Amino acid sequence: MTQNPNLVALSDVGVSVWLDDLSRERIQSGNLTELIETRSVVGVTTNPSIFQAALSKGETYDTEVQNLASRGASVDELIRTITTDDVRSACDVFAPIYESSGGKDGRVSIEVDPFLAFDTDKTVAQAIELWKIVDRPNVLIKIPATLPGLPAITQAIGEGISVNVTLIFSVERHVAVMEAYIAGLKIAKEAGRDLSKIHSVASFFVSRVDSEIDKRLEAIGTDEALALRGKAGVANAVLAYAAYQNVFEPGTDFAELSAAGANLQRPLWASTGVKNPEYSDTMYVTELAAPNTVNTMPEKTLQAVADHGEIHGDAVTGQADAAQATFDAVSAAGVDLNDVFAILESEGVDKFMKSWQELLDATAETMKAAAENS
Repeated sequence: MTQNPNLVALSDVGVSVWLDDLSRERIQSGNLTELIETRSVVGVTTNPSIFQAALSKGETYDTEVQNLASRGASVDELIRTITTDDVRSACDVFAPIYESSGGKDGRVSIEVDPFLAFDTDKTVAQAIELWKIVDRPNVLIKIPATLPGLPAITQAIGEGISVNVTLIFSVERHVAVMEAYIAGLKIAKEAGRDLSKIHSVASFFVSRVDSEIDKRLEAIGTDEALALRGKAGVANAVLAYAAYQNVFEPGTDFAELSAAGANLQRPLWASTGVKNPEYSDTMYVTELAAPNTVNTMPEKTLQAVADHGEIHGDAVTGQADAAQATFDAVSAAGVDLNDVFAILESEGVDKFMKSWQELLDATAETMKAAAENS
């Protein structure tokens, strides 16, 4: 099979193309392998909403649900088994890419229970549990970048667990996440762990920033405010990339860890599906092409880039001053950016909690029906 030239061009810039979706049907049908072979996909991310959607459609999971229910499994145990089975299978699909990339790609992410987002100790405990259950070196355990999540990131990294830090909305929190990663590497180094085996990405959300800020700019309604719509999400990510370069550039505190084999914590652009139909459906990919980044895309966005995405090399490096000017203008227009980021984090956690609860409820009903029919 032939790789799509637009996605090859994106990969050539240094962007790892990951798919923001996973289901058993996608694995078993060969679709995931096809995307690897034709769309340059080298990794997968999941979240509670993705699993909720996967388990609610079709009959792919019915037999396993019935078998587990008949053995007396609880709802939590059933969901944990099904989701970790899918992630393990996907890890096996990506194993050759994991090996050929030296562990950089071929990654599959699975998230800790979103109801633990504000409990450090339980987050760490479940991160360790998921790491052991999946039992594949190319899994990434997703931990949210809430304030209680930061020490959980440090502890998990210190245990030698590779982590995908999720729900990052502000540059300030991104810096705190990178610091938490470095602190974890220092603990791992003291413990004698092989730092080269520990990987991490920092998932920085993009489109949700535009959605929230655009809403506020429209409420302000001035010509100056309206002219800024659709610009904040990319600008925010550009500033995050500049912060990443500052933290990991030669001569920083990371240099000693790097000499011991430590890997950079790559920025991952998440929430890259464009929600406003007035905007280019590839903007969060083409405008954020930069070396040593990951872009995780829903399949619709992936196919849009394949069809008409125009990649013109590194679009991010050196753009921090322009991005800061955009953010200054947004703030001057009357948008409270601190409030924006606080709301986005709260809504992000709530959304995943809601999806997880819907999954729990739907699975409980399925188990009940299976018991009644047995």
